[in-house]
Amino acid sequence: MSTPLQFESTLTDRYQTTIPETVRRALKIGKRDKLQYTLQANGAVLLTRGQETNGDDPVLGDFLQFLANDMVANPTHLQPVSESLLDDIQTLTSGIQVDLDAPLAAEDE
Repeated sequence: MSTPLQFESTLTDRYQTTIPETVRRALKIGKRDKLQYTLQANGAVLLTRGQETNGDDPVLGDFLQFLANDMVANPTHLQPVSESLLDDIQTLTSGIQVDLDAPLAAEDE
């Protein structure tokens, strides 16, 4: 079993620290990158590179993965959209203009 490399840094009065260069290189992180801290049951903390969000909804990816897993596990639950449901949807949404790139109003945030 190999001995793990250990590095140390000091907290400032504002609880900030500099991540040692060797750790930055190992994680391939730079300025403004996100870090993820995982608190393990034994009290150890695992530091990893955070996920880039690209402004995406943080819950959407998990929800889509849940749906994908459910479709694989329960393919018989999938049903085609009926013509009558499609007609109802088109009737209810006809004349509605949506700009997906428009910013949300303050009350919609």
